[in-house]
Amino acid sequence: MKPIIDRTHDATRTSWVASANDPDTDFPIQNLPFGVFSDPVDDIPRIGVAIGDQILDLTTCVEQGLGDSVFATVDEETLQSLFVFAGNDVADLSPASRRELRHALSDALWADHPDVEENKAILSDFLFDADSLQPELPFEIGDYTDFYASVFHATNVGSMFRPDNPLLPNYKYIPIGYHGRASSIVISGTEIRRPHGQIRPNPDAPPEFAPTRSLDYELEMGIFVSGFNELGKVLTMEEAEARIFGLCLLNDWSARDMQAWEYQPLGPFLAKNFATSISPWVVTAEALAPFRTPAFSRPEGDPAPLAYLDGEFNRNFGGFDVTLEVFLLTERMRKEGLAPFRLSRGGFKDLYWTPAQMLAHHASNGCNLRPGDLLGSGTVSGPEKESRGCLLELTWRGAEPLTLPTGETRKFLETGDEVIFRGFCERDGFRRIGFGECRGIIS
Repeated sequence: MKPIIDRTHDATRTSWVASANDPDTDFPIQNLPFGVFSDPVDDIPRIGVAIGDQILDLTTCVEQGLGDSVFATVDEETLQSLFVFAGNDVADLSPASRRELRHALSDALWADHPDVEENKAILSDFLFDADSLQPELPFEIGDYTDFYASVFHATNVGSMFRPDNPLLPNYKYIPIGYHGRASSIVISGTEIRRPHGQIRPNPDAPPEFAPTRSLDYELEMGIFVSGFNELGKVLTMEEAEARIFGLCLLNDWSARDMQAWEYQPLGPFLAKNFATSISPWVVTAEALAPFRTPAFSRPEGDPAPLAYLDGEFNRNFGGFDVTLEVFLLTERMRKEGLAPFRLSRGGFKDLYWTPAQMLAHHASNGCNLRPGDLLGSGTVSGPEKESRGCLLELTWRGAEPLTLPTGETRKFLETGDEVIFRGFCERDGFRRIGFGECRGIIS
């Protein structure tokens, strides 16, 4: 079995929405990511897809019955899922239904469709400038679990605290994760307040309650879950693969000094749950089909995954080839009119554990995953310094401060700093697609 690549991935396909044909857009017709937005006038959330610099309001189009001819090939149940997003009905669609909807959308927006003029006449009234609308969380997120899937990140962090034993013995057998806080997940652009907590700057003195002095970002990807499994029902690797709705950018903000004091013996808590930012657009698994890669190539001597975490499709196509970048824009840089400065560039395919392995392991004890649940990948770091996904690694716990174009230095984030994530996929023979941005400014 291979990923399904069809007419919607054709690199020569263009759209009658002119901005979708810009070679630099993240949202060509080959992408069509899902999201939720609201109009500042009525503040009512609606489902949309991004196309170029526009958003197609699917909810209103279908509710008014004006898309019947455009979506004539889509079954009624799938169309009904577009009416009310609060129920996460779109995330409960089967992969086949999602492909059916994708085909209809792609054909309706295609510049060379036989009925292009009719499609334009119907859909133009439901296209809006993206900048004029307010992005919302793409799902009502019931549960959030954050993993630790990069062996390079785990080794770097372990080296700082356990130089003689960086990786604990379970790491290469089990996808490590912890249960996060769904209520503090926020949409890109939300201001991030510096958290207070217990820190212990002097190891010879008692801790103090104070604002964190070591605020950090973590470059991650979010994996949204599709469908249900009943409590007690485990997932095969094939079932787990079908449960991947799509990916977004994710910033797991972290207070490192709070984390160092509180994480023993039970792991992350207040240092991690004060805010998690995600990008507004979810790039579907169907759109990402051309950019699948083999699972991480384990070095000789590493254990093979246990049987419940192994499968032929995962070995050949379990990874996603997404390039991820982190930029920093300080208050001084904004005043001087400077562009954001790139801190790092890495790849999602460098993860030791694939998204399907994370899903299969999560459900392996019978845990019931639900539509719209979110998994974080953990910090995405690569083997080189320039591919490290957080300041903890880039500055080696503050011992090697970064120097910015203004001459400013950073060990960790300061008030007024804005962190910007970007991600995209490229492959010969296919159109480049992207994820937009995930932003957050520190106050």
